[in-house]
Amino acid sequence: MKQVVQNYKSGELSVLDVPVPGCKPGGVLVRSAFSLISTGTELMKVSEAGMSMLGKARSRPDQVAKVVQSVAVNGLPATYRKVMGKLDSYTPLGYSLCGVVEQVGAGIDDVKVGDLVACAGNEHALHAEVNWVPRNLYVPVPDGLAPRHAAFGTVGSIALQGVRQGEPQLGEVALVIGLGLIGQLVVQLLAAAGVRVVGADPDPVRCELAERLGAVACGDPGSAAVENAVAELTGGHGVDQVYLAAGGGSNQPVELAARLARDRGRVVDIGKCRLDLPWNAYYEKELDVRFSRSYGPGRYDPEYELDGRDYPIGYVRWTERRNLACFLDLAARGRVDVEPLISRIADFEDAVETYRQLKDGELKAVAVLFRYPGEAGAGEAQAPAVAVPAVRRGTAAAPARPSRSPVRLAFVGAGNYATSMLLPHLARREGVELSAVVTTTALSAANAQRKFGFARATTDLDAVLGDASVDAVFVVTRHSSHAELTRRALLAGKTVFVEKPLALTEDELAGVLAAVEESGNDRLQVGFNRRFAPLLREAKARFGARTGPASLRYLVNAGRLQPGSWYLQQGTEGSRFAGEGGHFVDTASWLLGADPVSVYAVAPSGNEDLQIVLRYPDGSTATLSYVTAGAPGFPKETLDLVADGKVLKLDDFVRASVYGSKRWVSSRLPKARDKGQSAELASFVRAVRTGGPMPVPLESLVATTAATLAVQAALVGGAPVTLARSL
Repeated sequence: MKQVVQNYKSGELSVLDVPVPGCKPGGVLVRSAFSLISTGTELMKVSEAGMSMLGKARSRPDQVAKVVQSVAVNGLPATYRKVMGKLDSYTPLGYSLCGVVEQVGAGIDDVKVGDLVACAGNEHALHAEVNWVPRNLYVPVPDGLAPRHAAFGTVGSIALQGVRQGEPQLGEVALVIGLGLIGQLVVQLLAAAGVRVVGADPDPVRCELAERLGAVACGDPGSAAVENAVAELTGGHGVDQVYLAAGGGSNQPVELAARLARDRGRVVDIGKCRLDLPWNAYYEKELDVRFSRSYGPGRYDPEYELDGRDYPIGYVRWTERRNLACFLDLAARGRVDVEPLISRIADFEDAVETYRQLKDGELKAVAVLFRYPGEAGAGEAQAPAVAVPAVRRGTAAAPARPSRSPVRLAFVGAGNYATSMLLPHLARREGVELSAVVTTTALSAANAQRKFGFARATTDLDAVLGDASVDAVFVVTRHSSHAELTRRALLAGKTVFVEKPLALTEDELAGVLAAVEESGNDRLQVGFNRRFAPLLREAKARFGARTGPASLRYLVNAGRLQPGSWYLQQGTEGSRFAGEGGHFVDTASWLLGADPVSVYAVAPSGNEDLQIVLRYPDGSTATLSYVTAGAPGFPKETLDLVADGKVLKLDDFVRASVYGSKRWVSSRLPKARDKGQSAELASFVRAVRTGGPMPVPLESLVATTAATLAVQAALVGGAPVTLARSL
């Protein structure tokens, strides 16, 4: 299928061939009929992409702050690779469309194949021929509403949420500053609610349009016409609400709002305009400044948008989805008219030229729609149905391979970690062929294919697992899917590299082991990379053998997560420690040369900080302090190993030292933090090529996973948990 994308680094726009997304449970596949260009939000994004690197930094100081923080925690080279990887990637455009349901996922019963739906979301209602849309981001289109009008649903919901924030009442007077697409819709919604509206915009054509659509009077913000109209309508008191629907860097809108609002009036920011509030003016009138967050309650909440968990109507009357349905109803009943707002309907294949004309000012438009072939996908090849898995059942270990033959790898998942920490090492490695990349979202697969040279990009996992030419499968998806994808790949006879964690529950771990037993395929590696870190390996070698028990202390200054991080979705993705704690357990066990026999853990009430004690067969102990409340500037990982009159010290994979009869200190020159990914991948590829032993024994991988899972049991029980020594 085709999709409109932009490279944020270069600013290049293109219509790209990408795989059709898979139809996941909890949502539907929708073939687009019309999608709407947001002439405000999208053109701002397009303009930003065309800026220099300095211009981009100035426009997004919030992202610059994140980069600075990442440099402090992960070092400059790793941060540079991550940032440039994200910049030099295709990003999608679009968030408002109407289309036809083409496939229904499990758990969906409110629509069927062939239904017309309006869809929302900057990850799900994209300018693409086919989109996967979760339950709470689509609504059926009312009978009689044209598909091109239903495509306004998302933008209409933004305007509607803004109006709700203003709490207008019958007979009040409102001022709308900015008469672009959102402003025109706000004017109509207020007029439909019995509010008299004054509009302000420097464009006389937009002012005339707003008056035709219900405004009492409109004019240039700097003219006396707007002030005179407000004075006449309000008896000199000022408007009850001001809606800021303007963009740009001028502070004129908020100053005009203060001047024309009544005492204790409400000012609602819907757009993205400058907000240097004149303190005296806002204080003296005690103005109530409010923000309107996108489409309404549920926006940016992954449990609502992705998991389909609705808010009870008795507590949240107007959610994101209910706003969408409400706007479509108003449009269907003629209370809102979007037809006069349509400046052009362009064919989807002309998307790049249409954006260019908008950006360069050749096309003066309030709203522009893309029309897709057949308007509902007629005549196009239909998205493939979910295939019945063609599972190959392997026997024992993979045979040795000729060293001259390339190792063919497939990736399931192509997120930040895969594209910044794994694929750069593999793409340039001799004797490796990147055969296929599988993702649930088409664009991420296309990005990975373009950047790393995969032979093909697809959303069909079954086809890849059934491909006899694929030697090994990398599972680099979200944590909740690791065990099941690993199980399926093992049963298909593939050698498997799965990023940590291997499993989130004991049942998932048992399922993986059952697949090993059923297939005879034990060719498995988990991404515990720290044991491969060159600096740590050298320090261990210099420490030498030990005769007595050791004491190990490992401080992990994990830091707080950004709001919205999927790591916070503990109901589906497990706790933070369950997700990444295996790294630290594996490192401790490798340094101590054994697997733990018991786990004890404590945590402050309501706190993610953990103190974990691992005991080993020879009496050695490892104390892991996993903390989130530490200073962000402090190193993330520090480690001390004490035994036999010697001390090994590791400082965040930058410096290491060993104290004993002789002292060894690593180079004082700054080094990048090499946490072992390159060496780990080299060992894995070698094992696949030769059929030799896997880099880490399966018994160790299972013991580390079991110990990580036992932390939660220890927290609940308040006592040490003994680990059984069996597979």
